[in-house]
Amino acid sequence: MKRTQRLEHIRWDLALRYRLIETVVWWEGRLTTKHLSQSFGISRQQASKDINTYINDYASKNLVYDKQAKGYLPTRHFKPVFIDDSASAYLDLLNQNNERAPHIEGLALAYAHTEVLTVPDRSVKPEILRPLLKACREKRRLDIEYVSFNSPELEGRTIAPHTLVYTGMRWHVRAYCEKNRKYRDFVLSRLRGIPELRDDETDNGIDLDEEWNTLVDVIFKPDERLTTAQRAIIEVDYGMTDGQLVVRRPQALVKYVVKRFQVNPNIHDPRPEAQQLVLANRAELRPWLYID
Repeated sequence: MKRTQRLEHIRWDLALRYRLIETVVWWEGRLTTKHLSQSFGISRQQASKDINTYINDYASKNLVYDKQAKGYLPTRHFKPVFIDDSASAYLDLLNQNNERAPHIEGLALAYAHTEVLTVPDRSVKPEILRPLLKACREKRRLDIEYVSFNSPELEGRTIAPHTLVYTGMRWHVRAYCEKNRKYRDFVLSRLRGIPELRDDETDNGIDLDEEWNTLVDVIFKPDERLTTAQRAIIEVDYGMTDGQLVVRRPQALVKYVVKRFQVNPNIHDPRPEAQQLVLANRAELRPWLYID
C-alpha cells in the first residue's frame, strides 16, 4: 500500500498524535512519551507504541532515540508527513494555543516565550450560534432579530445563512436577506434573542451568491513614496513577488482582507512610513470596498 493511501485511511485520533510528534520533535528538538501521554491522556506504553508505529509505518528516517537526551531527536533526513514545517505554521499554532498553554503540562512548545495580543471577545451566545450552524448545514431559512448602525432599532428579518466568517476581529455570517433581496453579512454579536429555524429549505443557497463564488485578486504593494531600500524591506516582510502581494479571495471578502492588512482605501497618509502598504488595484476593487 502506498503512503498516500495509508494516510487517507488513518484514524483521526492517531493523526493528531502523529502531528504532535512531528511538531514537538521538529520545533523543540526533543520528543518523549510524556508529551503524548500528558497531552492525550494515554499511558506511557501507548505513547511509546504510537511513536514506534509512526516511525515504522510512516517515517522511518525522521526520528532517532538518543539515550543521553532520554528522548527522540530529529535526524538530518527529517521530512514531515503530517505537518507543515514552515515557520508561519508553527507560529500560527502558538497563536491558536496560547490561551491553553498554562493548562497543558509537559507540552514543551515555546508558550513561555510567546506573548499574543488578543482583542476583547465579542460574545456570541450558544443559543444564537447553534441554529445558525444548523441552518447552514441544512440550507434552512432562519428568522432573526438584528440591530445595525443603519437600523439601530431591533428589527426582524428572515435570512438564509450559508457560511460563518472570521475577519480577525469578529465573526459574521454570510446569508441571503429576504428583506433586502440580496446576500449580506450579519455580525453575530448584533443578533438578539434566539433565531428560529423554519421548516422549509431556502431557494437562495450558496450557489446563487455571486459575490461569494467569484474570486478576485487583492493586490498590495509598498507605497511608492518609500525609498528603494524601504520598499525592499516591505517586500520581504510580506513575501512579495515582483514587488506585489496577491491575495485571492471571494469578492464578498475583499473589504475584510483590505482591513486585515490595515490599509484604508479612503486615506492617503502624508507619511509613507506610516502607510507602507497600498492597494495596487484599488479602482478594480472599488465595488467591494468601503470607499467614500
